Amino acid sequence: MSKLKIAIQKSGRLTNESHLLLKECGISIDNGGERLKASVRNFPAEILYLRNSDIPQYVEDGVADIAILGENLVIEKRKNIQIIEYLGFSRCRLSIAIPKNTAYPGPEYFIGKRLATSYPNSLNDYLESHHIRAEVHEISGSVEIAPNIGLADAICDLVSSGSTLFSNGLKEVEVVLKSQACLVAGKNLSSNTREILNKLLFRIRAVMASRNNKYILLNSPNTAIPEISKILPGMKSPTIMPLAEEGWCSMHSVISETDFWNVIGQLKAAGAQGILVLPIEKMVI
Repeated sequence: MSKLKIAIQKSGRLTNESHLLLKECGISIDNGGERLKASVRNFPAEILYLRNSDIPQYVEDGVADIAILGENLVIEKRKNIQIIEYLGFSRCRLSIAIPKNTAYPGPEYFIGKRLATSYPNSLNDYLESHHIRAEVHEISGSVEIAPNIGLADAICDLVSSGSTLFSNGLKEVEVVLKSQACLVAGKNLSSNTREILNKLLFRIRAVMASRNNKYILLNSPNTAIPEISKILPGMKSPTIMPLAEEGWCSMHSVISETDFWNVIGQLKAAGAQGILVLPIEKMVI
């Protein structure tokens, strides 16, 4: 029987969240990350634990069918693979930073400067798009120390909170690209493998929909049903059930967490009471 070969980062910022996503998809992995390959008990798949920077090549070569990767790495490595789903976690940005006490007039600052990075392709794309000629030094690891040791005038590296830049006396001045985790696949999957992938995608989308939405319950006077229904339409329309107290009902719906905070005042003003917001484990649309 065919198995879907899924590559994930052996260790690093993507590893834990990749495991969590697969677990929420009902995939039980044996052996954890202690081996290069782990079996799956309840889904036709196996997990390959690989070095992050090597994964795009393995997917292109067909060693792995799919992988969970940072979008930044997909862009940088430029392999013959395709993004099939954005996963919404491990958000970061590839940014250029300079010493914090340096005046920054704009991108023209980098003309003739030396920039250190582990992402030379992405950085060169940025420099070319701004018609800037600069000297790019490709280094791996500890990019942020390059200005302090005189190797470079600026760096281009991944930034999440910015705390690492701050602790090394740097400030972020330009964003080259924004990134998040994504699911990538090779372009020559067999029909059997693609069928298994579609089953996995169904599960992933159900998990992601549940993460972005909440189940909301509230009590409402019957006279307020039309107004609250306009505020809280849900997937089609709210579910309405009568309460023991005459003239009142319970309204149930699904709402994105962001939308809830935008409309909570409107709901209360319309007469909603006893509002409960609950997490959704899975959501099949």
